[in-house]
Amino acid sequence: MKNNVLIGLLILGLAAGTYAVAAKNLTIKGSTTVLPITQSCAEAFMNKHADVNISVQGGGSGVGIASIIDGTADIGDASRPAKDKEITKAKENGIELYENVVAMDGIAVIVHPSNPISAITKEQIKNIYTGKISNWNEVGGRKGRIVVISRDSASGTFETFNELALDKEKVRPDALLNASNQAVAQIIARTPGAIGYVGLGYLSSAVKGLEVEGVLPTKENVVNGSYILARKLFMYTKGKPKGITADFIDYVMSKEGQKLVDKAGFVAIK
Repeated sequence: MKNNVLIGLLILGLAAGTYAVAAKNLTIKGSTTVLPITQSCAEAFMNKHADVNISVQGGGSGVGIASIIDGTADIGDASRPAKDKEITKAKENGIELYENVVAMDGIAVIVHPSNPISAITKEQIKNIYTGKISNWNEVGGRKGRIVVISRDSASGTFETFNELALDKEKVRPDALLNASNQAVAQIIARTPGAIGYVGLGYLSSAVKGLEVEGVLPTKENVVNGSYILARKLFMYTKGKPKGITADFIDYVMSKEGQKLVDKAGFVAIK
């Protein structure tokens, strides 16, 4: 009898231990724009909490929000607000999509460093991406075909760019679609005739960020409101965050976390 009680307590203890480990796991999916912020904050958070394991995956803002609705992630990264249809679907599943704003960003329009163009207007961007302009000499550059690089429809960056720069008009059918900011930046870096767009955190010496309406894509210009292609970055949760999810988002919003946001090339909001 005594042995049976001990075995029972041991099983309960193991079960409790298993639950505790499971409760320390955190899964984050979504926006490739928010990805550098999430990765750096996750690494720093795990260094402070050895018992926490954080899995970080990309996939796009649509994937991030869908993962909250279908319960496959604790945090859904997004570089755009949730759509009405996503909010409705969540409610139908008994889920409140809770919006946590963690940073600001600007969408930089980029070209190869050898391109003599240094500035562009919103109208020119729109005309290039909708197919009305196809040659660089039409916007003051050297004669040559413009290779148009865009993001795919699951991307929050695409959604925001489509709204802010293209007034929701359809992107030209010959545009090359890519699944991540990094992929776009890499293509622009090796394609002299290309144009694309990425989050501020993906700007580097390998590409050139163009002035849009006379304003450079910089953190300062996002903060002061002069850069027109600016947006908020989100971490969505199922209702108000609790437990380890709340602890992680609190860390992202802390002074230390916001320094990592800044270091990643984005705009801290605290």
